[in-house]
Amino acid sequence: MNKRLRILITCDDISMGGGAERVVVNLSNAFVENGCEVWVYSVRQKFADLPYNYDKRVQFVEYFRGIGFPKPKSYIGKLWREVKRFVLWYIYTDWSRQFKKSARKSDFIICNTHTNKLNKILSQKNNKNKTIKLVHNCYEFYNEFKIDLKIFKNIVLLTEKNLKAFKQKYPQANFHIIPNFIPEIPKQNVDYANKIILSVGRMYKGDQKGFFRLIDIWEIVQKDSRFDEWKLHIVGNGLLKEQIQEKIKTKNFQDSIILKPFTNQIEQEYLKASIYVMTSHFEGFGMVLIEAESFGLPCIAFDINTGPSDIIENEKSGFLIPDGDLEGYAEKLKALMQNQNLRESMGKRAKEIAQEKFSKEVIMKKWFELFERLSIKEKEK
Repeated sequence: MNKRLRILITCDDISMGGGAERVVVNLSNAFVENGCEVWVYSVRQKFADLPYNYDKRVQFVEYFRGIGFPKPKSYIGKLWREVKRFVLWYIYTDWSRQFKKSARKSDFIICNTHTNKLNKILSQKNNKNKTIKLVHNCYEFYNEFKIDLKIFKNIVLLTEKNLKAFKQKYPQANFHIIPNFIPEIPKQNVDYANKIILSVGRMYKGDQKGFFRLIDIWEIVQKDSRFDEWKLHIVGNGLLKEQIQEKIKTKNFQDSIILKPFTNQIEQEYLKASIYVMTSHFEGFGMVLIEAESFGLPCIAFDINTGPSDIIENEKSGFLIPDGDLEGYAEKLKALMQNQNLRESMGKRAKEIAQEKFSKEVIMKKWFELFERLSIKEKEK
């Protein structure tokens, strides 16, 4: 495409430190590096500091930072608080007007939000053809939480695993498969002599990331005295952190399981480890697996419906375990823990996969090919 593209990327909350937010910053930076003009629109922002580094050329549309009030003690106080919230919200920003203006100026809109009011704007005739919905999670997630995608004409999935289910529910949509990517394949590799196992994720209500069953797996591993020197590092924040900490104390694993807060220097955590473990109950894709592989970490994950099997080559770059088989998971983890040569050979293949399938160059080519196809379709009308 010869013209300089103007791209608007929406996000629910760019201040969150999760996988979807990481995808937003990766795409934003990659598009400006390729000569595009990029705006990012965040519906909410809870913190002043962003967890990921945006290119200075990325522009931000006005977003709502939130207004906090002390908790009222009386019913009248609650009513008055709601009145103040309504008035200050209206004064603070007419966010739909700001968004409409940015949408009108853009060539393409990549939607990462679940906001109904925003979706109404995207479904308008002048926006519908140029809007691309980027689906970050599996079909079951969207179905369970009743997230409706029927307004979207163009939908990007990260994997073909759920394509049939999505097509059946949304026959009006055009589907495209574009995985997530790693902004840069690190030159450095992990030290396979390190006796640290790593897991990273947000500690959601409902335990999507499966940290409770990870602790149960660790209990099985720790019955073998050969692994007394090994440590399990879990990095993340969220509502379940105290409950996870309590389970660690109950199992008396305070010395072998280390909980660490979210960090925007996550590469340092990867480099300290020699094995990466994922115990999620469901995933849309699993950005952390690609990141771990890019550092040469062999990975173990449950073979859930989407995500791990697209990234891990079973028995070559790591292990895929039947979902729910904690004993089987523990056995494969122990096999890696006791064999440094196996960690190294699997880690080497893991890094090759990251380069071959999930590099920025490979994936950005797919995005620009999609833009080209959509532009041609629009001209043919």
